[in-house]
Amino acid sequence: MKEITRNYTYILKCGDGSLYTGWTNDIAARLEQHRSGKGAKYTRGRGPLQLVYLEVYDTKSEAMSREARIKHFTKREKLKLLASEEWRSELTEAEQDLLE
Repeated sequence: MKEITRNYTYILKCGDGSLYTGWTNDIAARLEQHRSGKGAKYTRGRGPLQLVYLEVYDTKSEAMSREARIKHFTKREKLKLLASEEWRSELTEAEQDLLE
């Protein structure tokens, strides 16, 4: 039986207060990459990094498309998205544990 891959669009809050949006199919590993300085160039040197938002998608293209849309949001729009809380209901307990 084939294991279903979960694809994620996520937002990190950087130590300088900025927000970084990305996508991945392994959120725990990607978060570790960012925190160890091996993630996106933008997040290097901007720690500590907090995972503050996470959406789950069935396909890579859906996650990437959502990432692209969020990257066009203003910071105010991103903060409104974070405050909505509705997105949390789709997460597993392990995924919720990654949020800070």
